[in-house]
Amino acid sequence: MPTVDAQPGPFEFDLDTTALLVIDMQRDFLLPGGFGESLGNDVAQLRRTIGPLRRLLEAWRATSMPIIHTREGHKPDLSDCPPAKLRRGPMIGQPGTFGKILIQGEYGHDIIDELQPLENEVVVDKPGKGAFYATDLEEILTKDGIERLVVTGVTTEVCVHTTVREANDRGYECLVLADCVGSYFPEFQQAGLKMIAAQGGIFGWVAESPALIEEIAR
Repeated sequence: MPTVDAQPGPFEFDLDTTALLVIDMQRDFLLPGGFGESLGNDVAQLRRTIGPLRRLLEAWRATSMPIIHTREGHKPDLSDCPPAKLRRGPMIGQPGTFGKILIQGEYGHDIIDELQPLENEVVVDKPGKGAFYATDLEEILTKDGIERLVVTGVTTEVCVHTTVREANDRGYECLVLADCVGSYFPEFQQAGLKMIAAQGGIFGWVAESPALIEEIAR
């Protein structure tokens, strides 16, 4: 069984039961001048993940393992946006540089050009932070016999962390790739990764993508 050097210890995976999860690599969050930057965030902190993720996707696509992308956003009428979320994020649905912010079908809601999904790759639209809430992700994973997830995307302390915690509670083993996840805040990035691997891997494992690429390329 392929094994990756990780924290807190080696991560073993099976090509037949492992999927790559790419979380919310959307224009609204990553493009200069977009929603993320309009909040005063440094999008360069997220964009550093693009290169490593492109290389990982290229290697992963050469295997038989599935790839699942997620996008956070809402229906145009906001009927799927929890009231509490809208109260804390009143800009949702408002006009932005790349269309209405976090609204399905708008240019900014879609995945960045560099990481666009292929036709055979699943895209899960989610209204919450976690990828399991109000989506069919668990049904997709169960149908494909998936037991392990390699988790990438943004942001580390919000949507990535929430999804890893949800996956952990559902019995999935998660490997988070440190160079393929990002936060606007470096201190949150560091703390988020430490929390995942703490106490013997309370939520999962943490590694760097080159170690994984080397294993799947064998």
